[in-house]
Amino acid sequence: MPPVRTTGVAKPKNTRKVVLRIMRYLGSFKALWIAVFVCVVLSAGAGIAGSYAIKPVLNDVLVPLIGRQSPDFSAFARLLLKLAAVFAAGAFATWANARLMLSISTRLLYRIRKDLFDRMESLPISYFDSHSHGELMSRFTNDTDTLRDMLSQTLPQLMSSSATVLGVAVMMLILSPRLSLIVAAGVCLMLFVGSRIGKKSAAAFREQQKNIGRVNGYIEELIDGQKVVKVFNYEAEAERNFAALNDALCAAGISANTYANIIGPTMGNLSHVLYAAVAIAGSFLVISGGMDIGTAAAFLQYTRSFGQPVTMISQLFSSILNALAGAERIFAVIDEIPETNEGRISLVNAYEAVRPGAEAQPGGQPRGTLVQAFGRTGSWAWKDGADGRLLPMRGDVVFDNVSFSYAGGRPVLHGISIHARPGQKIALVGSTGSGKTTVTNLLARFYDVLPEQGRILYDGIPLNDIAKDDLRRSLGMVLQDTHLFTGTILENIRYGNVEASDRQVRDAAKLANADVFIRHLADGYGTVITGDGGGISQGQRQLLAIARAAVADPPVLILDEATSSIDTRTEALVQRGMDGLMRGRTVFVIAHRLSTVRNADEIIVLEQGEIIERGSHEELMKLRGRYYRLYTGNSIAVE
Repeated sequence: MPPVRTTGVAKPKNTRKVVLRIMRYLGSFKALWIAVFVCVVLSAGAGIAGSYAIKPVLNDVLVPLIGRQSPDFSAFARLLLKLAAVFAAGAFATWANARLMLSISTRLLYRIRKDLFDRMESLPISYFDSHSHGELMSRFTNDTDTLRDMLSQTLPQLMSSSATVLGVAVMMLILSPRLSLIVAAGVCLMLFVGSRIGKKSAAAFREQQKNIGRVNGYIEELIDGQKVVKVFNYEAEAERNFAALNDALCAAGISANTYANIIGPTMGNLSHVLYAAVAIAGSFLVISGGMDIGTAAAFLQYTRSFGQPVTMISQLFSSILNALAGAERIFAVIDEIPETNEGRISLVNAYEAVRPGAEAQPGGQPRGTLVQAFGRTGSWAWKDGADGRLLPMRGDVVFDNVSFSYAGGRPVLHGISIHARPGQKIALVGSTGSGKTTVTNLLARFYDVLPEQGRILYDGIPLNDIAKDDLRRSLGMVLQDTHLFTGTILENIRYGNVEASDRQVRDAAKLANADVFIRHLADGYGTVITGDGGGISQGQRQLLAIARAAVADPPVLILDEATSSIDTRTEALVQRGMDGLMRGRTVFVIAHRLSTVRNADEIIVLEQGEIIERGSHEELMKLRGRYYRLYTGNSIAVE
């Protein structure tokens, strides 16, 4: 197998590009955005109107009442009622904005998760060879969580603060252009300081996200391999390795949050300095007669209203940068090149329609025309998308001088030639790394052979001309590493054919000799499996995998040591079921127990990617070569 890279990979993206990508997702909610815009304007407008009210309250109501014996506060009361109505409208707009943004963010994340999962399902096997499971899981968990926080919390606050800053800036220019210059200079200083700290914070958050992926990947591997850890007393070494990864994550987290936590206090203190400068300048203007006290008070309130949103925006940088670091990792997966399905040949159900007066075949059966069926018939045909021509699906597989190497690795196969005729059983044997599994991986097009490295023909059709989905529908695979999904036993077997009836599932289980142990479980076929089948034995899991292949009823079978985890007694039962399953089908068997391949039509012995022997069991035993030594135990046979 190709080497597996277990470290997290973080590809830095252009921040502008990531933001525009998120904006394209947000653009699909245009109607809601109109409502959000109205709510933001109302919310910000209410705050701005409340601050401006200080000017008429002081100049027109309170200052004229100073020194009067019987002041009339009716005008003040009416003004307060108006302000109460304005603030109530603003509060409702703020609540509505939060609810709308929550709806938008939830639906947007749904689409991003769907795009991410859809792309993951379309990626080639080679991608998963070079990325750990934990690294991919962190895209769905940590990275998506940070993006959710930004969309549901940070973005609404950013929009509200931006609207407030814009509205306040306009009002400040109207009230006093001279004092506005002081505020502009202070804001420029705040933005300069914030941008300098923000650049360092962005790099630190990218490093933090990368280390989170590494830690997640290591934890998942250790959880999956706890039995191995305990058997070999690897706990101390595992703890040391985790400590190193955790230390790196801790250091990255400290660095990221240090910069993030510096921004808020720095901007807050600068806003206080700005407020003091405006207060001093405004006092001189009032004393010199260049400004009335109501205008000065309103401007000071606007200065505070201006400084608070600017400070909040700067404090939101950490959340935004963290979310963008996660978003770039998500988009990196979504932008991966999917597995192409360029073949023009498809697999269809078919039947033979008898033509009136047709010539009889040998045996007395009349000849017929192959016709596509739109229901399951048990017979298959290849359909050429170019002209609609149907070719019978026979299961004739040819490897013609095939060589292959995994990306960036050493060659694995050298000039392999195999001809599996319809209904034949071909056994592949050999030591570890000899290329047995690679042969079947190429047949399933998990990897493609380049034209200059030979060719693979399936019923005379070049393998690359067959659509991958249709090719794999024609193959049934039972792998050495059995994987079961959370759900009932019935559902797990039905993975082989989602349209199978309960009776077909039970018939498949009987064929695999799994029916007996299933019926002895507490809930029978309704027994729920969790944790990859942790409640049943490895041998029973293997039986369910065989039943899954049986219910698919495929024309070609690939058995990658299908009985490796089954005891000798169970193996005899399964072998009888496997013989029934293999009857009439082309079968490729990767065998570790050589006793299981004695009845193979041809046994191919591989060594370092080359065929060194081939023939029936009797022929190879007479040669007294590599196969003879493997079979008799005179040579170490491992895999």
